[in-house]
Amino acid sequence: MSEVLASSLLIRLPGRPAAPRPAPRAFGVWLLVVAAMVLAIVIVGGITRLTESGLSIVEWDPILGAIPPLTHAQWQTAFDGYKAIPQYRAFNQGMTLEGFQHIFFWEYLHRLIARGIGAVLLAVLAVFWWRRAIPEGFGRRAVAIFLLGGLQGVVGWWMVYSGLQFRTEVSHIRLAAHLLTALLIYSYLIWTALDLFALSRDPASKPARLVPLAAAAIAILALQIMLGAFTAGLRAGYAFSSWPKMGDDWFPAGGWRPEWSTLRNLVDNPIAVQFVHRWWAWVALVAVIAVARFAKQAGSGRAATAIVAAVIAQILLGIATLLTGVQIEIAVAHQAMATVLLGTLIWGSHALGETRAA
Repeated sequence: MSEVLASSLLIRLPGRPAAPRPAPRAFGVWLLVVAAMVLAIVIVGGITRLTESGLSIVEWDPILGAIPPLTHAQWQTAFDGYKAIPQYRAFNQGMTLEGFQHIFFWEYLHRLIARGIGAVLLAVLAVFWWRRAIPEGFGRRAVAIFLLGGLQGVVGWWMVYSGLQFRTEVSHIRLAAHLLTALLIYSYLIWTALDLFALSRDPASKPARLVPLAAAAIAILALQIMLGAFTAGLRAGYAFSSWPKMGDDWFPAGGWRPEWSTLRNLVDNPIAVQFVHRWWAWVALVAVIAVARFAKQAGSGRAATAIVAAVIAQILLGIATLLTGVQIEIAVAHQAMATVLLGTLIWGSHALGETRAA
């Protein structure tokens, strides 16, 4: 009885349509806007990491934290908080307030975009729900994306917290988890938008399936991105700025630590991590090109072209990152292109799933 009453009240509220009015294309476009915002935060996150700015804000306040320090006293309080952590004592003794404001800017911008993503997504969901414009079956997906966004905020703070007490930087493992969670949201947004676009073209269409080839390629690329996060977190990119060899050798003598387990070497040893990241790239190349080939056969030539262009650009940027000694502009472009490549791979994988579902 209460459910019926609540339902009737909702229907009678001013401005709310009495019957569902699905708008799959418009909803999909807005999800792509949010995906673009995720791409932006990945780029700013890369700058934050490379400028060592990630620990400049030592508190997590999702609401009031949106307001930056406004007075000299507030800036000094924020700076004093930074001075209390190991990173300042190890690397930034004598930093001026102006220098602190520079690193604070990037971390603040990173968190501000995160708040913006949450606000935009919530607003989109609320408006489309109110207008009864969310197509049947997509409401749960939208809520799942929003909840993943909340989880991402928690993972972000979990990452930052790892560098506040005993370390001089954040855990590279937590850094990778933070990045991969963001990219999971990014991928889910794109996939859902593509399903919505297909629904707008054909109301009888079903959501695309993730076929085994595509799943394998996505997993291979995700592993490469994780290795990239390890490389950034361990500062492994600075170890050798030559290519294809590491210095004079394919693998430098003494680079493997025999007292460590194989798993620990592959996760914590900067030289081993850089080596695997260099060569796993070619496995990822083969995997994504395979998806591009079959996507083209499935009739999605644009997705195939985008995948090939993105993977070539990504490999060239990776080599350039090494040869320039991790020049910040190139390194950030490398991280951004990894995200773009993933987006094109999701596009091509969706095309394969549409063919299977047809």
